[in-house]
Amino acid sequence: MGSSDGLGGAGTRVSLEARLSVDLDAIAANWRALDALSADTVETAAVVKADAYGLGAAEVAPALAKAGAKTFFVALPREGVHLREILGPAPVIYILGGYRAEDRAHFEAATLRPVINSLAQGRAWFEGGPAGPAALQLDTGMNRLGLERAELAEVTPLPEGVCLIMSHLACADEPTHAMNAAQRAAFENMTGEGEGFGRPRSLSATGGTLLGEGMHFDMVRPGIGLFGGLPFRDARPVVSLEAPIIQIRSVAPGEVVGYGATWRARRPARIATVSTGYADGLLRAAGGGQNGGGHAMLAGRRLPYAGRVSMDLITLDVTHCPEAEEGAMVTLIGEGAPLDTIAAAAGTIGYEMLTSLGPRYARSYLGSQ
Repeated sequence: MGSSDGLGGAGTRVSLEARLSVDLDAIAANWRALDALSADTVETAAVVKADAYGLGAAEVAPALAKAGAKTFFVALPREGVHLREILGPAPVIYILGGYRAEDRAHFEAATLRPVINSLAQGRAWFEGGPAGPAALQLDTGMNRLGLERAELAEVTPLPEGVCLIMSHLACADEPTHAMNAAQRAAFENMTGEGEGFGRPRSLSATGGTLLGEGMHFDMVRPGIGLFGGLPFRDARPVVSLEAPIIQIRSVAPGEVVGYGATWRARRPARIATVSTGYADGLLRAAGGGQNGGGHAMLAGRRLPYAGRVSMDLITLDVTHCPEAEEGAMVTLIGEGAPLDTIAAAAGTIGYEMLTSLGPRYARSYLGSQ
């Protein structure tokens, strides 16, 4: 059987807490970089739904406001109420999920604006609700949210309270995808001067912002690019995730590691057990079988996952890393282990990794708020 390296010296103390650092200055820099891609007449908003993509709206949103963001988007009314408490009365806050009558108190108390996605939502807002400013979303081919052409005709001329017309690109992370041009054409056709709307328009989130000025219209709405994720390849990294090694053991050839016995030692190996797991957002699918998976970093060395990720623990092959010892902090997301690389090892995307980060991390925020 594999043998542990022992109890350590009398003064050895290993903290079990993993550490998550969020660079607020990098978030602000990413917003400014995306803002610089469009003309001065184009507003750059900020999407901070899902608690700022899991990184903490209370800390992230003020940093974005300080950088220059004046309009924010979240998904749900309760998120909007929380954001209003954080930012105060000045910023515009849109609710992407729209409006239902039972949420009226939230909209009125926090001065929120719905994104109207259906005729029913429009009637509830403009006929029976607060009837303040609102955005109108059109379906240009994604078939998810928004009014289709025939429905748009039913609300023309638009209510005066419609202050923004928007849609959403399905394939903006693939610059050459035919859907991008098709959706842009549909959006222009539905909102063109011939319809007499004359309202500000918005089509693009991060991916569309990177596709050039033809996709910018009057407002862009970056989200993932603010937080260092693809498709914004020039983004400054935002997240650093480290966790301590809590045990190292020697494993003989033929022995296995972890649930399901998916990893078997082909040679004498050193295996480090690290204090974090899928309960903390390090997805189980990233676990390494015999032929690959995720990796961590220590002292510039790549440490492959050895076996499955479990709820609270990850095992790493540290055979070729003499710096690996109990108490050492390994980097799970950060330099040498980029967010989207680790996400790809789990068969997913940076969005899911960020929004899965759990509450057990000791969080710290770098830079001014």
